[in-house]
Amino acid sequence: MSAVLPGVEALPTREQVLPQAASENFTVASAVLGSSDARHLMAIYGFARLVDDVGDEAAGDRMALLELVGAELARIYDPELEGPPRHELMRELAVTIQACSLPADPFERLIAANRLDQTLTHYATFQQLLDYCRLSADPVGELVLGVFGAATPERIALSDRVCTGLQIVEHLQDIAEDHSRGRVYMPLEDMARFGCTEDDLAAAGTPTATPALRALIAFEASRARALLGSGAPLARTLPLRPRLAVAGFVAGGRRALDELEGGLAGPAQRGGTRGHLSLLRRLPRAVAGR
Repeated sequence: MSAVLPGVEALPTREQVLPQAASENFTVASAVLGSSDARHLMAIYGFARLVDDVGDEAAGDRMALLELVGAELARIYDPELEGPPRHELMRELAVTIQACSLPADPFERLIAANRLDQTLTHYATFQQLLDYCRLSADPVGELVLGVFGAATPERIALSDRVCTGLQIVEHLQDIAEDHSRGRVYMPLEDMARFGCTEDDLAAAGTPTATPALRALIAFEASRARALLGSGAPLARTLPLRPRLAVAGFVAGGRRALDELEGGLAGPAQRGGTRGHLSLLRRLPRAVAGR
């Protein structure tokens, strides 16, 4: 840890972090949960969004800011050492951690993923990308199961597949944006297989996308769909309300894949009536764990 860390005022505020929640999958889950579970999910979302904002957008020394978030997390688990956390989102998270008996490891892995983003910009193989998802995505599902009191090893294994699938979907949606930041999450071995160059990535989601890029997206989308399908049985192991929440995540991921694959011949029509109908059509299958 750095000898001198910046103050918490250097971190994004709660007001800067949480407005994005309206466009995230967490709102799908929160809509079908009681107020207590929804509040705990939002606390986890707030932490994950804070860490991502620091890792992706913060000005200045991002490594030092991530260390600061880690120090705030340590205050929760060992309050006698340094006192309670000072950031508002971290104080809300402390309530959730105590109420749900959540372990530190998933939170620490989310921070580790963003540290990795500062140094690793390309992924050679799909396995290397999966290893990254173990840090960047899988912890969220484990924490959500912890809120439900359902974090058994068997459920966590299924959740990991869902979360990794959703993370790959997000990478597919953000190919051009990530490329503009100097990051390439598409495995280099797969890009070579389809003859897709890094220059091709800038046209993702546009009518000028090359056939090689479209083939690459279709291939990675099929992998994401398989992961979501293999993890979908998680829903039927849960009580009704958590089942609906997990189903919302899976159905949302499948809808996004529909939109990505539907846009391979041209720009994807994101959202709108067509997108909402797709989500509603897939929700019953996801609730049934299929």
